[in-house]
Amino acid sequence: MKPVLQVFAFAALFAVLGASAHAQEIKAGDLVITQPWSRATPGGAKIAGGFLTIENKGAAPDRLIGGSGDFAGKVEIHEMAMNNGVMTMRPLDKGLAMEPGKTVKLAPGGYHLMLMDLKNPLKQGEKVPLELQFEKAGKVTVSLDVQGVGAQGPAGAGHSSGQHDMKK
Repeated sequence: MKPVLQVFAFAALFAVLGASAHAQEIKAGDLVITQPWSRATPGGAKIAGGFLTIENKGAAPDRLIGGSGDFAGKVEIHEMAMNNGVMTMRPLDKGLAMEPGKTVKLAPGGYHLMLMDLKNPLKQGEKVPLELQFEKAGKVTVSLDVQGVGAQGPAGAGHSSGQHDMKK
């Protein structure tokens, strides 16, 4: 029985350590930013998407109003939505609201950062520094973890509990 308990304890410790390795949190005022990531781009591609989760733990609203990075000529906040059966994408010229007590997820197919005029392809395994600009919290630098082409989320996200995202 003792070896079984040791294996169980090791597995539990591994699960905790594995989960914390992917639990990067960046704080900007009352905002907590987690899981910043992007996708690798094929050679010659001039655009990419940036994704992350922002939680407003404060009592006042804030707004993501822009971003910048040395790797891209321009960073915009965009929204993708279905309108009458047609997928549309538009820039959010006034930024993206962060309501108190709410979490906003920037993910493929919804809100995202449009990384334009890329100077070089984004390569899987890279960490790309990106500065975000908030109306109240100010500037904060995050590091986008570059995943594989076509990735649907950051590596390890949602896997520490044994659940897998099966959406295609």
